[in-house]
Amino acid sequence: MLDLNSKLSSLEGALKAELSSVKDLKSLDEFKIKALGKKSELYQLTRNIGELDPAQRKTAGALINKLKTYIEQNIAELEAGLKTDDNKNKLSSEVLDITMPGRVYPLGASHPVTQVLNELIEIFKPLGYSIANGPEIEHEYYNFDVLNIPREHPSRDMQDTFYIMDNVVLRTHTSPVQACTMLQHTPPVRILSPGRVYRSDYDVTHTPMFHQVEGLVVDRGIKFSHLKGTLLYFAKRMFGEKTSIRLRPSYFPFTEPSAELDVTCVACKGKGCRICKNTGWLEILGCGMVNPNVFKYCNYPDDVTGFAFGMGIERIAMLKYKIGDLRSFFEGDVRFLRQFQ
Repeated sequence: MLDLNSKLSSLEGALKAELSSVKDLKSLDEFKIKALGKKSELYQLTRNIGELDPAQRKTAGALINKLKTYIEQNIAELEAGLKTDDNKNKLSSEVLDITMPGRVYPLGASHPVTQVLNELIEIFKPLGYSIANGPEIEHEYYNFDVLNIPREHPSRDMQDTFYIMDNVVLRTHTSPVQACTMLQHTPPVRILSPGRVYRSDYDVTHTPMFHQVEGLVVDRGIKFSHLKGTLLYFAKRMFGEKTSIRLRPSYFPFTEPSAELDVTCVACKGKGCRICKNTGWLEILGCGMVNPNVFKYCNYPDDVTGFAFGMGIERIAMLKYKIGDLRSFFEGDVRFLRQFQ
């Protein structure tokens, strides 16, 4: 026991002397390992307590713990002081020159499709249109049946439509939003339904996924002239006040009569060029008066009428920004996107 007291006294003196020579945090970490680590003399004395007589173990353990606590307290106090000094030294050495100009980081820009969509919404908003959204995974009934598209129509074939299950598809247009809106609301209805749509096609002018916006107006007294006036207003706002339009007869199952809208060629201003195939006109959307059969599906009264129109947002963006390949919108080429900042 006397030998243990002597060892502890000698060890305490040595540790105190070494602790007083510690001047930085790195040296303090090294001292911690040396004084309290598993290879330290204090740790070895703790393990050797079991070799003492049972009557001596309690006293020996108390002495060792007293020295250990003393060392730990001094380490903690010294560490707190060294950290404070270290922070002060860093603050005094790190000088911030507030007169230096800040770093300029390049900013992103809205995608041209987003820009055109926002512009479309701003054009139609003053006319009283509200935005209606719907799911991209749609039941075949809302994507086709309610819209008067018969079972034998080619658009329902698998080479044109992505089927998830027998009666569930990736919507091929945003018209199901119009159908669901009419099923849920009575006239008057005046909505825009933008969103992603999917068709099984891929080339310079077609992609499997693209963006579409459709408009629907239903009320009593709605005429084809209202549709024509709305589309003329849209064309002038989107492509310039000198833009003219023409309506050509067409066919869509959900409108009757149906038409396709052409606008003055944005490249040659109607004079005729390669882009418009020397006609002076470019086709941009389909439209027409809502087919009465659609109103029957939606349980609308016989005295209401309405018109609808739909356009591809990428198509409008291609004309507006003179982009030649539809696939450019989806390839993620930063050089292409930087043009629209």
